Amino acid sequence: MAEFEDDPESIGIARPMGRVFGDIAQERLSRRALLGGAAAAGLAAALPEEAQAQAGRSSLKFADADSVMNAQDRVAPGYKRSFVIKWGDPLFADAPGFDPRAQSGAKQERQFGYNNDFMAFFPLPYGSRSSTRGLLHVNHEYCNGNLMFPGIGERGNQTKEQCEVEMAAHGLSTIEVAKIGGEWRFVRDSKFNRRLSGSGEMFHVSGPAAGHPRLRSNEDRTGTLVVGTLNNCAGGVTPWGTVLSGEENFNGYFGGDAAKTPEARNHARYGVQAYQGAPWATYFERFNVEKNPNEPNRYGWVVEYDPYDPKSSPVKRTALGRFKHEGATCVVCPDGRVAVYSGDDERFEYVYRFVSSGKFDPKNRRANRDLLDEGTLSVARFDADGSLRWLPLVHGQGPLTAANGFETQADVLIEARRAADLVGATPMDRPEDVETNPVTGRTYVMCTYNERRAAADAAEARTRVNPANPRVGSRTGHVVEMIPPGGRGAKADHAADVFRWDIFLMGGDPADPASGAKYGAGVGPNGWLAAPDNVAFDPKGRMWISTDGMPTQASPARADGLFGTDTEGPGRAVTKRIYGAPSGAEVCGPCFTPDGKTLFLAIQHPGEARGSNYENPSTRWPDFRDDWPPRPSVIAVEKIDGGEIGS
Repeated sequence: MAEFEDDPESIGIARPMGRVFGDIAQERLSRRALLGGAAAAGLAAALPEEAQAQAGRSSLKFADADSVMNAQDRVAPGYKRSFVIKWGDPLFADAPGFDPRAQSGAKQERQFGYNNDFMAFFPLPYGSRSSTRGLLHVNHEYCNGNLMFPGIGERGNQTKEQCEVEMAAHGLSTIEVAKIGGEWRFVRDSKFNRRLSGSGEMFHVSGPAAGHPRLRSNEDRTGTLVVGTLNNCAGGVTPWGTVLSGEENFNGYFGGDAAKTPEARNHARYGVQAYQGAPWATYFERFNVEKNPNEPNRYGWVVEYDPYDPKSSPVKRTALGRFKHEGATCVVCPDGRVAVYSGDDERFEYVYRFVSSGKFDPKNRRANRDLLDEGTLSVARFDADGSLRWLPLVHGQGPLTAANGFETQADVLIEARRAADLVGATPMDRPEDVETNPVTGRTYVMCTYNERRAAADAAEARTRVNPANPRVGSRTGHVVEMIPPGGRGAKADHAADVFRWDIFLMGGDPADPASGAKYGAGVGPNGWLAAPDNVAFDPKGRMWISTDGMPTQASPARADGLFGTDTEGPGRAVTKRIYGAPSGAEVCGPCFTPDGKTLFLAIQHPGEARGSNYENPSTRWPDFRDDWPPRPSVIAVEKIDGGEIGS
């Protein structure tokens, strides 16, 4: 999500009790362990000419795409981009076409949503490995009202009718896609097409917090049903073929004085009311915390639903904890249990892992339906000796007792951030997507940036540098590598209590020694990155990193984009740019077809910039019509010769 002065990634009140990551980082650096795994592959901070010549050591054979920001997007030489679907495209036979000057909530409920983020491709039919027909799940994170509607100017001036459009534009979409005549298209009126918005269908609540009094509201006295889903950012796919979608910056939708409510401490920890990005509370009582103090507690969860069954009920899985979820990556452990990784996307927040109590049954899809309702949620502590310890967030253990305000496990999950503070988790530099490489079994954390990270002697302990977040005022971010014991791939034990960790790369311009950037040898002038956000792996186990913030954190002239790299071998940490976003946009949700020949990308908030609005956006991508605003869209990237991406 793009950054503003009042951005929702910076307003929660963190009070960690343990050692912060900065303290640990300095010790780790002093032991010369930082970048140890990558150093063996030839990591370099600078780029002499002979190092650039080694770029061919990467298994990725394309030349870097142009990095310069402009109104258009661009792909690497030898590749092509096509449009799959755009904001407002009708999903059903009876849905109206997109008309930006005649929008309504009812229309938007039948159209593709706004600001697409996490995506996942599900082959059709179920159980096949088709790479030419499937279902595409898409998250819709938030809205830019000033770009969606004429006459808004700045954010916060929406009418009630425009807020209804925004609510409907949030949530989730499932669309059938197929390669027709050599081009990817969405199938209008497919029986699989579905919209789950912020204002329509009821979502069930399951797990330890279901029915708890703190989840009961004026609209739902049972605490088991919630109207819609909000701010769906990154997510994941379960081994049984369902979607996991993380609710992230839910705090920005509420108004009223949270300090006057029984949930004042809890709301403050999550930043409720401090950020007013949407004026929904003006028109809709359920978003006014004084009148409905528990409503924020009903968001910030991981949602699960079945894309193959349009009539299935979406469920909020409370056992996975409540925070600003960025990602929900599933991995099957050697003993059959399932681990789910998530980052909490805010400065100085934490990395979490859930491990199910039950085991995955690959022969009985239905038997896995409620597997994520029972298990153990833990939070990560990164130590200076290179070890990572998972600290369980279990009621009755350590400080998580009634004496500290946790009467039940439901309280621990509702206030997962405060629980993590008390057990001594490591505060991170905005941990966003967390994904596991299926080939190696190693898991990677995208630490986007944290310009508020202070020196080791800072007065406020939580802000200090530490081994896993070692840079003061980190504006360009880094990638942390978590290494479970047990072996490669399926042998990796993601349920273990202790891992090893390392830093995979440090973002920034390697040609600038002051940046502190670290990559493999041979990163070109267009190939370096900043602000890593989403991540995906292709069938060969190569990592693909999308960025969110290169123009603000690295250079105003440098576009966000998508970058590929090997994770092992001579091309380890040698990043290469395959795609450059249009002005104001970030790249989200990279995902591949099973054959690795199509790469889907979600292009979010094109035109977003200071002073940009409907009448005068920084770009009118993708339609470039004078009477239309910029439109978030899903694109397909392919090699012109039809080969695998990266070959």
